[in-house]
Amino acid sequence: MVKTIAVTKQENYRTEIRTDPHHFIVDEPISVGGKDLGPTPGELLAAALASCSSITMKMYADRKGWDLEEAIVEVDFERDLKFTQTSFTKKISFVGNLDEAQRQKLYEISGKCPVHRMLTSQIEIQSELI
Repeated sequence: MVKTIAVTKQENYRTEIRTDPHHFIVDEPISVGGKDLGPTPGELLAAALASCSSITMKMYADRKGWDLEEAIVEVDFERDLKFTQTSFTKKISFVGNLDEAQRQKLYEISGKCPVHRMLTSQIEIQSELI
């Protein structure tokens, strides 16, 4: 089980994130009262999808011995609060000596990363007050 702890204190909306062994800051933009000291929670979610996709493609290319110098994944998202729907857009590009079949296979593999699978499957969140 992965454990992540978020602690928000008095300073609007600076939040310390702790995952063993990493620590980093999440915040909100100045326009909504934060100090823009780090990415927003939504940006972290998009970053998780982008980085997981990129890492998964690189791992696959490494196993196949393909010449993938860079896997670049841009993720944008839009939230529709009226319909409680979020839409992610992934744009994928590669640097390296890859033929079209390899590029297509890596594109396909990007959709099989663990975060992509989590976000496209049924999600259940259990909460408890302690």
